[in-house]
Amino acid sequence: MIMASALERHLATCAKEYNDLCAARGRRVDIDFPALFDRSYALNLQQPGLHSANGSCRMIRASDAWIAVNLPRASDIWTVPAWVGCELDADPWFAVAEAARARAAADLVERAQVLGIPVARVGEIVAETADAALSRRGEARTARKALGKVIDFTSMWAGPLCGALLASAGAEVIKVESRDRPDAARDASLPFYTALNGQKKHVTIDLAAGADVAWLGEQVATADIFLTSARPRAFAHLGLDSNRLFAANSGLTWVAISGYGWLSDLSNRVAFGDDAAAAGGLVNWNAVHEPHFFGDASADPLTGIAAALGALRAIQLGGGFLVDAAMARVAAGVAALAAG
Repeated sequence: MIMASALERHLATCAKEYNDLCAARGRRVDIDFPALFDRSYALNLQQPGLHSANGSCRMIRASDAWIAVNLPRASDIWTVPAWVGCELDADPWFAVAEAARARAAADLVERAQVLGIPVARVGEIVAETADAALSRRGEARTARKALGKVIDFTSMWAGPLCGALLASAGAEVIKVESRDRPDAARDASLPFYTALNGQKKHVTIDLAAGADVAWLGEQVATADIFLTSARPRAFAHLGLDSNRLFAANSGLTWVAISGYGWLSDLSNRVAFGDDAAAAGGLVNWNAVHEPHFFGDASADPLTGIAAALGALRAIQLGGGFLVDAAMARVAAGVAALAAG
């Protein structure tokens, strides 16, 4: 109940700021922020506990602490033997639980990070605020009333939700998807995908084609906001690093959504909503001190909201910012509200 009350207060504060920022641009928007957390209309979810609502993430007891292990992709499951040194039988979760029992949480998290498996120690990230951090990277433009063009190069939940909130605020949002790696939310649940992306224009590009990557760079060069949810090394590989993009568009607002922070030492660490929430301590503890998942991948919608507010704040200041929206840090900020 304490965590739920803190979330309710946080969402009320976010809704007021969002509405105020939209009203300042002459657009009144009425969005039910708690409803942004509900995917039950589109997905078969269960009551969260030691298992996440979608079933892909579980709380596992290591020798010295609890960890959240997320295996949402087939590649994660196949990597389990390399992670914990076991044979992969019919139940990978049994192998993980048995191996984790004798190993320290820090060792398990570090090894998983190397292999790209989303694993986090419960409560490892601490933050005082749930706000996305703004880092000055370019030069402010003269403030404009209209939001202008947004290039939404994100997938799944947090990034597309940010784009949807900016679309509702009056922006022209263009969702760009990779031909070879389209947004996985489309296949997981078309109703959910449509709810997040229905207001946007859609373009598909081939990231293996130089002309298409050049087109993306040209679009960002004329955009007000660039939304991303991939890790920094993915953009370095494409030649779309932040220095180059801000040099071409000094008034750009780049909203970088990641698990642990674009500007942190953990910038290339993989994360999803449930394990990121656990990393930030956004969990419920039961009577025997077991951590239970709080809501459904709660770090995702929380970060989508934080990213949208960060973008609107940056635009109000004229742009030229990197908005660093880290899921684990946002979750930790909300958990701190409950603790305080």
